[in-house]
Amino acid sequence: MTLIELLVSSTMGVVVMGAVALLVISAVKEQPQISKEANNITTAHWVLERFTHEIRDGSAVKYAGESKFSFETYVRHSTCGGSAALPSSTPAIKCQVTYTCTATACSRTESPPGSESGTARPIFSGIDSSQVFSYAPKPSSPTSAGEVTYVKATLQLPNPSGTGALTISDGASLRNATLGY
Repeated sequence: MTLIELLVSSTMGVVVMGAVALLVISAVKEQPQISKEANNITTAHWVLERFTHEIRDGSAVKYAGESKFSFETYVRHSTCGGSAALPSSTPAIKCQVTYTCTATACSRTESPPGSESGTARPIFSGIDSSQVFSYAPKPSSPTSAGEVTYVKATLQLPNPSGTGALTISDGASLRNATLGY
């Protein structure tokens, strides 16, 4: 090898190694953001799974709006809104559960049937739309929601790059309302 060949190959090696180093540095800087987005998606899936599970046990829809949904369902607590779990041998109790979503977060309230007086507990934050719920058949007004048998929840998570939003949705039929229990 000549000296010129050695200098040219060394220069090319430095350029390639510099490009690889920039890629590694970029990946390391973006990792926390990617982890946060993955965590938000996982949490959104968990929230939707819990929501659909409660809907399937629901027996009566009380309020059906785009940002608020209230229905009667069975819960495994000793009192409506309480935190003490029931033993597996004890039947679940009927409570009114209300999901309320703003443009940034959703909360869940558990109260005695016919009431919405419980404490709202935040269940998810990081959404960018309060229009979360849709129904079939569509109620004529949010308060005349008795005929609703299917509820769909759609969570829109903002895209950090600014182009569109990530949408996660799921839905369920009110099994007990449909069967007439």
